[in-house]
Amino acid sequence: MADIVFRNGRVVTADAANRVVQAVAVKGNRIVAVGTNEEADRLIHSQTRIVDLKGRSLLPGFIDAHLHMTIYGTNKLGVDCKARNITSIDDLLGALAEQAKKTPKGEWIRACGFDENRMVEKRYPTIGELDAISTEHPIFVMRTCAHHSIANSTAMALAGFDRNTPDPQGGRIDRDECGDLTGFLVETAHMQMFERAAFTEAEYMQGLRLASEDFVARGITSIHDAGGYGPDNFRAMQKAVQSGDVKVRIYAIVCALNRSEEFVRKMIDAGLVTGTGDERFRIGPAKVFTDGASIAPTMAMREPFDSRPGDCGILYYEQDELNTILGEAHAKGFQITAHAQGDRAIEMLLDCFETALAAHPRENHRHRIEHAGVSAPDLIERMARLGVVPIPNPAFIYEYGDSYVNNIGQRARHMFPARDQIDNGIIAAGASDSPVTSFDPLIGIHAAVNRMSKTGQAVGENQRVSVLEAIRMFTWNGAYASFEEGVKGSIEPGKLADLVVLGGDILSVPADRIKDLQVEMTMIDGEFVYQKQEEEVVQS
Repeated sequence: MADIVFRNGRVVTADAANRVVQAVAVKGNRIVAVGTNEEADRLIHSQTRIVDLKGRSLLPGFIDAHLHMTIYGTNKLGVDCKARNITSIDDLLGALAEQAKKTPKGEWIRACGFDENRMVEKRYPTIGELDAISTEHPIFVMRTCAHHSIANSTAMALAGFDRNTPDPQGGRIDRDECGDLTGFLVETAHMQMFERAAFTEAEYMQGLRLASEDFVARGITSIHDAGGYGPDNFRAMQKAVQSGDVKVRIYAIVCALNRSEEFVRKMIDAGLVTGTGDERFRIGPAKVFTDGASIAPTMAMREPFDSRPGDCGILYYEQDELNTILGEAHAKGFQITAHAQGDRAIEMLLDCFETALAAHPRENHRHRIEHAGVSAPDLIERMARLGVVPIPNPAFIYEYGDSYVNNIGQRARHMFPARDQIDNGIIAAGASDSPVTSFDPLIGIHAAVNRMSKTGQAVGENQRVSVLEAIRMFTWNGAYASFEEGVKGSIEPGKLADLVVLGGDILSVPADRIKDLQVEMTMIDGEFVYQKQEEEVVQS
């Protein structure tokens, strides 16, 4: 007999046949029946809770295959430029000054989500403007891409940056024409400041709880956490899961935003390997960064940016270094991956995979490429041949698509190329990369289907996919990317009862309105962890 029955719905199963059925029955934390109303009704008894879907969609719980949970959560503790809709330097400075008044001297003032393109002044704040707010607090303003930042002189001193500090490999400490620091930091220099501005464990725990609450309210039941502040961040996630503060299931990618290779080395030495853990918290792949951001842009390209002639972006490692770091992780049994946005970086990572697999052959490795941004046809062919799992970010097309057209021109036809991936038999798992963009999976699905920017500009419309294909990217494909398709990612008997109810039928709503659908209920492990409103309970 079932504990809960959903009936009269449009149940998108995301199974191998992409069936759409009427009803689902749940017993404990498992799905026990999937099919017609009549089939589910046979499992109803006096204590069964019946949810009348009234034609609404029931989907597998969404899986975001790449986001930064701790960073998203702790961002809510400071000045969030996106949430506050900050569109001018004056607004930003006012928000920072307000934060300074309630922050004890010596403690960090942090801002996130800053985008100079959204400011009326079209620029960053200056180090002088930040110093005018306070020199008794370190101030750190992180760009929306999380690859650039600007800091005040106090923060620069705490990070050990002065006019004589050399640029780190893969980054830049900006200076003016006199050689003085401007406070602007690029890539690995930014990552060093990001680490210096880390939070306390109590702040991590608070941020993780806030993030989990937001995620389940958008139907997310599993995430692949792509790294943040290193071991302390990793430890806090495990504690938050154990305490119940975090409801979503976590596949924890082994990565820190600064010196990621050191964290990978520690985990290898500790004897851990991909897959260690349980259905709530599991160790994921070993990850490093190979290049910069797609929206800055600093990603490593084979040909210069259209907007910056002569500039081909930034690489973090030489090929031999990348091969050594990830090759050892592969040899020890890890799934391996790297941040790779530009076509040059993707090519390097594929070379790394081929080298590792030649030295230590392994079937079903499912090595990943985080983002896999500019994936030209020759790179798609190699991914298919190697059995690689790319992790694209369709929502970037919606929020940042105009910048792609401006920066890479016709190459935007191959940016997050979902159509090419599907047509070549590649299993690509959809992700947001939150907080870089919205974590709402419906925006990601909307973007994959429509390939339109916020302004209405088509961005690689040749890569459009169907609604069912887009849903699969954010459900079954995400489970496949973590070797968990046997227990979740689709609505089938025996699988975990991780489900989401939408406020309408995603298969019949106009394609340009998908992003406007609301999540009404989220279930994890057979329990409702979010309900927009209390559903009527019908007794048999």
